[in-house]
Amino acid sequence: MGLGRPWRRRFAREPAVAIGDPRFDGWETVAVLDDEATAVAWRDHLRDAGVDAACVSDHTLDRLGRGDVHLVVPPPQWSRANEIVENLD
Repeated sequence: MGLGRPWRRRFAREPAVAIGDPRFDGWETVAVLDDEATAVAWRDHLRDAGVDAACVSDHTLDRLGRGDVHLVVPPPQWSRANEIVENLD
């Protein structure tokens, strides 16, 4: 028996910022940020706090990850997400 690579699960990787994704239609915007890195950091913080969050944009970001990135959550979670964001500003 050879020493091959350990088994790895392969999953389709979700993009950091969803561009024009209809799955997030109707979700509420908590913040609009200017770059992907900042938006993803906020998204991850909200997820760590138990809030479903995503980063979305209507247009492709530039090569440096800049553009209007909306941090969005489902409507029932907007108040909780907004409270988290406001208390950390």
